[in-house]
Amino acid sequence: MRLFCLLTLFFTLSIQAQFQINGIVTDSNNKPLPFATITTSDNSNTITDVDGKFIFKTLSKSGNFTVSYIGFQTKIVALAENKKFYSISLIQKTDDLKEVIVSNENPALTIIKKVIANKNNNNPQKRLKSFDYKTYNKLIVTANPDSIDGRIDSSAVYKDLNKKKINIDSSDYKFKEIITKQHLFQTEKVSQYQFGNNKLKETVLGTKIAGFKNPIYEVIAFNLQSISIYDNKYELFETKYENPISNTAPASYNYKLLDTVNIKGRETFMIYFKNKHKRKTSGLEGVLYIDSQNFAIAKAVMRIKGVLDISGIHEFNYVPNEKIWFQSNTTFKIVKGKNDDDIKILGGTIQFDGDVAEDFEPRKKAASDFTYLLSESNNFDIHYNLETPIKNPSLYIEIKDDAGKKPEEFWNQYRKEALDQKSQKTYQLLDSLSVSRRIEKRLGFGRKIINGYIPIGPVDLDLKKIISYNNYEGFRLGLGGITNDKFSKNFRIEGYTAYGTKDGVVKYNLGAGVLLDKNTNTWLNGSYTDDIREIASTVFAVDKRVFKIYDPRPINISTFYHYTSWKANVQTKIIPKTEAVLELARTEIEPKFDYLFNYNGQLYSSYIMTTAMLSIVWAPFSDFMQTPTGRTESDKRFPRFTLQYTQSLPNVLDNDFNFGKIDFKTEYEKKYLNGQKTSLLLQGGYALGDVPLTHLYNTMPNNLTKETVIQRITFAGRNSFETMFFNEFFSSQYIFFQVKHGFNRIKILKKVRPTIVLVSRMAWGNMEKPEQHVGPEYKTLDKGFFESGIELNKIYKGFGLGGFYRYGPNQLMKFEDNIAVKISYVLDLGL
Repeated sequence: MRLFCLLTLFFTLSIQAQFQINGIVTDSNNKPLPFATITTSDNSNTITDVDGKFIFKTLSKSGNFTVSYIGFQTKIVALAENKKFYSISLIQKTDDLKEVIVSNENPALTIIKKVIANKNNNNPQKRLKSFDYKTYNKLIVTANPDSIDGRIDSSAVYKDLNKKKINIDSSDYKFKEIITKQHLFQTEKVSQYQFGNNKLKETVLGTKIAGFKNPIYEVIAFNLQSISIYDNKYELFETKYENPISNTAPASYNYKLLDTVNIKGRETFMIYFKNKHKRKTSGLEGVLYIDSQNFAIAKAVMRIKGVLDISGIHEFNYVPNEKIWFQSNTTFKIVKGKNDDDIKILGGTIQFDGDVAEDFEPRKKAASDFTYLLSESNNFDIHYNLETPIKNPSLYIEIKDDAGKKPEEFWNQYRKEALDQKSQKTYQLLDSLSVSRRIEKRLGFGRKIINGYIPIGPVDLDLKKIISYNNYEGFRLGLGGITNDKFSKNFRIEGYTAYGTKDGVVKYNLGAGVLLDKNTNTWLNGSYTDDIREIASTVFAVDKRVFKIYDPRPINISTFYHYTSWKANVQTKIIPKTEAVLELARTEIEPKFDYLFNYNGQLYSSYIMTTAMLSIVWAPFSDFMQTPTGRTESDKRFPRFTLQYTQSLPNVLDNDFNFGKIDFKTEYEKKYLNGQKTSLLLQGGYALGDVPLTHLYNTMPNNLTKETVIQRITFAGRNSFETMFFNEFFSSQYIFFQVKHGFNRIKILKKVRPTIVLVSRMAWGNMEKPEQHVGPEYKTLDKGFFESGIELNKIYKGFGLGGFYRYGPNQLMKFEDNIAVKISYVLDLGL
């Protein structure tokens, strides 16, 4: 959702003084010189990128700047009036640069090894007991008007020898007119960072987004770049790469000593690094400035050049009292890179220049070619080793209730420099544009759609309830929804009604809830339900709602039980990094298939269960954000653990049986630097006492009992056994394990680029007291069940195919009966 919001702002807002200088540095053979040092007349430094290009701003159109590169003669370039682009060629020195370090080893590698060895002594989060500071951040989406051609494509037609007709046909001209006056998007933020007990917390004191009255929390939580340069994984645009100074980095990176540069009065080694693994996307590369005395990082430039050209710069100040380099400024920038194919993002097509032949005819430039995103942060008011306690340290981000309502005096206090006229105009124009085009309402509408709702006045209509299909009800037609903030922020009503065209029965639900505590999202709820449910299915009360355009697995289910239930529960996130549901329920159950439950010699065709249930999910490694509307998981990390315990209440409200159930689930996901991903799922359940078949375990089957493989083709389920037939196995205790490994997309044809996923699943189980279950025939999982397969997802327009094979002790006699072919569909928003 955060990526959805930011990419929307970056690519679709195509509707601002200092003097800017651009140029390129090459050698005598016209080859670009990457990471050459540019020193301006005011003694500020910048470097060229991997293509030898540079850009900097100066307050004066006169003066000069210096270009230096190791092994080449330094050149002083004078600024000329009205000249904005400089092509600079450096001459190679005839004498070699003397070695900085005498060693048989690459001198740059020697320095890097010393940086790694001294990391704990130089890392503020290891060296200092505590610290806190404030940060002012400004983020803009904009373009440089000088880079846009902006000519008017015109043709002249004379009428009556007097009138001249001009046809204007240039989107570039219109875009340049807009971008000269304003930015496309702009936001400011003031935060306080506090570190103590090995935890870092951000408290957002103020936030201001052009065009929006209320903060966009997804954008606030979006992690553009790592806060610490010393983390083992360095993050750019929510993608993690191995840090060039991690303990294992020398095996993954090449290093080259470029130069020695003076920073803050201390000599630093300038070291270029690049990933050794050559592939289409070059991976992380950049320049580290290493203090020659303590081998700390004094400045870092990190870059990824691919579909997006992304760079992150970290600047530091040396603190003599603490003998440490502490971060002072960060800069993050995105421009469009290169890609073989255009891509669609949120309904708009973004055009790219690919790596094509020299005779390829260049395409017409679009607005996104000129647009870039720039985020700059300035740290100030820094304190070290204070004893001030951190409030709610388990939260990674906390947004103050009044953060979005700060007056202009607040911003003038914290801005590094006053807003220029262009920035002021941006707020004025985008605020009015947002009102006229209802942008804020549209973004809210988009949030609801992604979660499966359509807001209609004070009610959010539930898209999942409109239509579905299964073998028992036929087409299930319905209507459902829940009240939203327009109705009340502290009280909600929800419900649905549905009708099955095959069974001819109406089902319904009605519930209400009251908010007990906003900060911990604590709700007290009550509901009544008259509906049906798949037998022996496991539902975790704390599982997040998953919305799909289709829900394939229930299509082929035939065995359900009817239930009427009264429920009361409390939902809360009061315990750090958890979400819990405590529920009391009384449920009347009637199996809708041939089944009797034998309990103490009495056969039950229907029964009553009065139960208490506690369900809790714990995400110890995730980051959580406290907003004025509640607590949310801002960065989902693994592993995460879910536990649910259900206990019947003897002699309470006519309860018939005495039993308990323990269900658990552990999820783990690892994303690799090369784009691949491994997912693990371990799930199990244990039923104690006298439990009817309706509430035991079926181990998630998803295969039809048809004669041929072709007849059994259906949609793939989610974490289900594709070769296990419905109602083939039942268990009173089971354990299920699944491993998936996804590879990068492979290109078969231009528009056929599937992702390959290897899947293996296995389960073991047992049935205690089988004599209690009268009616259905079934098998048990004592010897285990095994299947493996391959998925080709997103082959074309989101559709894919999967093939699975059943093997092991429960393998079937006929070879073809062990095979299942499934259709998959992945909704691709272009993210």
